[in-house]
This record gives sequence, C-alpha cells and structure tokens, in this order.
Amino acid sequence: MIRNFACFCILSIFITRINQVVAQPVTDSFNSYNQSIPGTEIKFKMMPVKGGSFIMGSDAKEKGRKSDEGPAKEISVSSFWMGAYEVTYDEYDAFFKDEAFTRNQPVADAITRPSPPYIDLTLGMGKQGGFPANSMSQYGALMFCRWLYKKTGVFYRLPTEAEWEYACRAGSKTAYPFGNDTTGLSKYAWYKNNSDNKYHKTGLKSPNKLGLYDILGNVSEWALDQYDENYFQRHETASKDPLIVRTARHPRTLKGGNYQDAAPELRSASRLKSNLDWNKRDPQIPRSRWWNADAPFIGFRIVRPAIKPSEEEINKFFALYLDNY
Repeated sequence: MIRNFACFCILSIFITRINQVVAQPVTDSFNSYNQSIPGTEIKFKMMPVKGGSFIMGSDAKEKGRKSDEGPAKEISVSSFWMGAYEVTYDEYDAFFKDEAFTRNQPVADAITRPSPPYIDLTLGMGKQGGFPANSMSQYGALMFCRWLYKKTGVFYRLPTEAEWEYACRAGSKTAYPFGNDTTGLSKYAWYKNNSDNKYHKTGLKSPNKLGLYDILGNVSEWALDQYDENYFQRHETASKDPLIVRTARHPRTLKGGNYQDAAPELRSASRLKSNLDWNKRDPQIPRSRWWNADAPFIGFRIVRPAIKPSEEEINKFFALYLDNY
C-alpha cells in the first residue's frame, strides 16, 4: 500500500509537470482557434479556458447529490484549451481510415489504428455529419489523441476531472452551469426528457459561457482519472491540477451525463465510473481494448495544455497511459 501511494504521488507530480513544463504566462495569443488535421478536410474548434481556482464537487444540500461528490474543495487548474464540441465520428473515422498507420501491429512510433467494430456501434443513431464519436474505450480515445499529436505536432489529451468540471462550470457555483432550476436544461442538453433515447449531432444546443457545446448530456465524456469514490479525500484543499493516475482498466471516470440520463446525472459535479458490463457482447478473446459494444452513450472531448510539454514529457505521458495499458 505504501508503494502504491508513493507511485500515485510521483505520477501526480508528473502530470502537473505536463501542464507546467515551462514557467511562462498565458499570452494574448491564448484565443480560440481551428485545428486542421493534415491530409483531411477536417477541422475542429478549440476554446481557451484560463486557469484559476474553483469549488469542485457538490454542496451537501444539492438536489441529486451522491456521496462521491464531496466534501467539496477549492481546487486550482492551469490554463488549457478545450474542444468546443465533443469529438465527432468524422474526426475519429479519419484516424480509423489512416492507412499510414497499421491497424493491429505496433509500428516504430507506437501508433496503431482501431480494430474494426464487430457490430454497428451507433445502433442506427447516426455516424458521419457531426454526430459524436461513441462506444470507444478510454484507450481508444487516448490513441486518437496520440494520432493527433503525430499528425499535427500539437499535444492533445483527455481532460482531468478537475479540468472538465472547471470548464463545465464556467465560473458558476450552481448545480448546472446556468443555475439550479432544471427547467432550463433542455436549452443546453440532450437528456432523458428530450433526446428520444438517442444522441444527436453536436452543437445543436446552446453552449455554456466558455463556448462549450453539449458539455452536458448527449454522450458522457471520458476524464483522464482513474475513478475513486474517495476522490475528494485524496486531494488537499487548494490542490493544483489534481489527478488520480491510472492503475487499472476499470473503473475510469466520465463526466457530463448523456442522452439516457435524468437531469440529476447532468449536474456539473456528477461522476460516472466505467463498467466492464459495457462490453458484454464483445466476441473477441481477450475483449477489445478499443470498443465498448454496449455503451453508445460514451464519447469524449479533448484538451490542450496552454504550455506545451517537451517531446520527452509527451512521450512519457503516452507511454504511461497507452504502452502500459
């Protein structure tokens, strides 16, 4: 147990280093931008999220609150960009079809392409044209990030729980970014009451104050953290860039709620842990590390630290989360 705790501390320091590898302030160039993917006609938009402190978690009196959402603590995060939209199937499919990388065999730069899906993972809900990518594992999401790095030279990754909640709240202290009253939820999110039991194209609802669309509902979004019901007990008040580093494939953390969820699951503080049952129908032995056949409600959104880590730090990050998966 002592050894595991020491490992956790060292790796947490490492992730902070990923965000702060150069002691430079965020400059005036810290604005929204469109990222092109070389070799394709695809672009995606990134929004600036200036770092700061906030109260993470939920108040004990918040309606729908669960025990793993507190005690709420002040947390601070470094500046980063976050995708204005959930990663779409169009973007993920460019990765899937990129023949410059092998599908199942490792290559020199350790990039592989996703294994072919064994069922229609969309369940007929839609693929190309702006629908959110869905049903991939956290591994599949991070492999997409590594592919993006190789294609663009820009380091993208999944947000930590703290980064995600900070961006979702956008300065708010209420249950939802827009307040506590759920009557306004349909303006911002696809969820149980209005989704017709399916996800929808990204960007059809109103964004939060940071310009982030579908941050609530549509598909739940992977966070970088290993899920821990005692997350808030493991971090001190005023923690900087906290992270529960991966130790096992499950459970990992997801945020935001999805099209199947009732309103309380879409609160900014709500947390979801991944489940092995999400891949029951996988016929492969061992089961695929890429897909979750029974989780069409799972997707992801990417972030980029405001200060780019060194190539060595980036390679260490991907080795930790992918090569040792």
